[in-house]
Amino acid sequence: MKLVLASNNRGKLAELHAMLAPLGVELIPQGTLGVPEAEEPHRTFVENALAKARNASLHAGLPAIADDAGLCVDAFGGLPGVDTAFYATQFGYPKGDDHNVTALLEQMHTVGNRRAALVSTLVALRSPEDPEPLIAVGRAVGEIAREPAGTNGFGFDPVMFIPAFGQTFAQLPPEVKNAHSHRGEAARQMVQLIRERWL
Repeated sequence: MKLVLASNNRGKLAELHAMLAPLGVELIPQGTLGVPEAEEPHRTFVENALAKARNASLHAGLPAIADDAGLCVDAFGGLPGVDTAFYATQFGYPKGDDHNVTALLEQMHTVGNRRAALVSTLVALRSPEDPEPLIAVGRAVGEIAREPAGTNGFGFDPVMFIPAFGQTFAQLPPEVKNAHSHRGEAARQMVQLIRERWL
């Protein structure tokens, strides 16, 4: 089965390709099919993932899967949430993972409550009008480190400290991170859902 991935993020593609491998699906990034980026006007991960999946399926004429993910910081009332990718731009930095980390550490400099969760919401559709989208949500709870550590991963991985490991996600080997990450949890649920409902 071919499945269009509603993303052009190389890190996300690599992770999801590995995680969905048990299904034997061919995961095709939307950019290779000329699919335009979807609007993401919503305030929840599930609504944005659904919009992205519908857009990709409509333009590609294939079943689609989309991920909307972000960082939810307790001290900020769950923000940046759906605005995670553009977090740094609120503080005068260009868009980008490294700038996001810099901006977050600056904003949290005097914050005592470091608890945060990385959240991933995966939505899969058989067609653009599929009335029964498959929805899987994964959460990885940790703390925002005082400084970045590690070179694996992307996004906020260098500052997402996981107490159970005593390391950030970026310090863990990819297979260990994928087994315990928000996207890993969501992908395992999605593999099960696709097996039960589509195959």
